[in-house]
Amino acid sequence: MSPSARPTSVAELKQAGNDCYKRGQYGQAAVYYSEAIKKLEASGKSGREQLSILYSNRAAAFIKDGQCSECIKDCTVALEMVPYEVKPLMRRATAYESLERYSMAYVDYKTALQVDNGVQAAHDGTNRMTKALMEQYGPGWREKLPKIPSVPLSAQKNWQSPSPVNVSADENKKASELQKDSKRLQSTGATPEAKAHAKALKEEGNAFVKQGDFKKAVEKYTASLQLDSSECTTYTNRALCYLSLKQYRAVVEDCKEALRLDPKNVKGLYRRAQALKELKVT
Repeated sequence: MSPSARPTSVAELKQAGNDCYKRGQYGQAAVYYSEAIKKLEASGKSGREQLSILYSNRAAAFIKDGQCSECIKDCTVALEMVPYEVKPLMRRATAYESLERYSMAYVDYKTALQVDNGVQAAHDGTNRMTKALMEQYGPGWREKLPKIPSVPLSAQKNWQSPSPVNVSADENKKASELQKDSKRLQSTGATPEAKAHAKALKEEGNAFVKQGDFKKAVEKYTASLQLDSSECTTYTNRALCYLSLKQYRAVVEDCKEALRLDPKNVKGLYRRAQALKELKVT
């Protein structure tokens, strides 16, 4: 195919999508993958594995473009066609994590590890989600999890026994650290009335995030921080919105403030890393 020729076959459209993705043209990559999906589905051929790959590829383009909900939809379709594939599991987990749906992200990371225990990103994701869920629910966080599917032996590609760890001791240590952080953050100069109003504004911002209205969420979080600038999670929540709005420098600044308040904050570290990657800062 010459450089100027328009791709027409499924294979050509897929390759064109791959090329755009490598150049950082994620929107155009999604367009090519969509054309390939439409053409393959219209052909009437089974091609479930090929379709699964195309949906998974489009999901990768969507998440790079900040369309986390669309990424989740495509990964779910890909996994319905070919269950227990690591790539769509990891991409969906990342999208869930970006949307702060930590329980769902945890399930996907753990499922990916059942398939291939050598995926370091899945180990890292599981660790992040464990801390985030402990922050959210406390020591009983496991009771809040959806059921983790049991991956059949036929789908397991690589599994090695992990190094033994004292999970109970590790979780107790994290819980102790979280309690200390909570007490430290409670000692602020804001009046009880201001803190209560700030919390209400923050919750309004959270509601807008769930609706996908990130601009209005930013407004609520900003108003909340004007009343109480010591609330670490408000900074990380606003950073999430800025990520979706592709305002990466604002993400870095909010994460900087969050990490000043809590140097070990997982969300602040992770979102800052995402923003720096987009800014191509090493």
